[in-house]
Amino acid sequence: MMPLFAFYCRDGEHGAKLRERLLADHLAHVEAHLDDYAVAGPLKKGDDTIGSLLVIKAADEDEARAKFEVDPYFHAGVWQSISASAFMGVAGEWVGGAAWKR
Repeated sequence: MMPLFAFYCRDGEHGAKLRERLLADHLAHVEAHLDDYAVAGPLKKGDDTIGSLLVIKAADEDEARAKFEVDPYFHAGVWQSISASAFMGVAGEWVGGAAWKR
């Protein structure tokens, strides 16, 4: 199994406007590189999107960062703060948004 790297991204002041403008480009990018993601999705506070969590499959952190940094949201500055860590998923169910439904 390929190592995983979690990118926890919090939106900046103009995140909502930038997300709206770039959503189609971002989704096209994710779709084109779907095999690179273990899981990816928005962070929510109520109905508001406040950031993103992307868990990327890569041989090492440098490769994961290279994959992450080509996302249109990254280039546009949607995210104000980004933290990245190696991630080891050992339990849970992510398929079909099951965690969101509970």
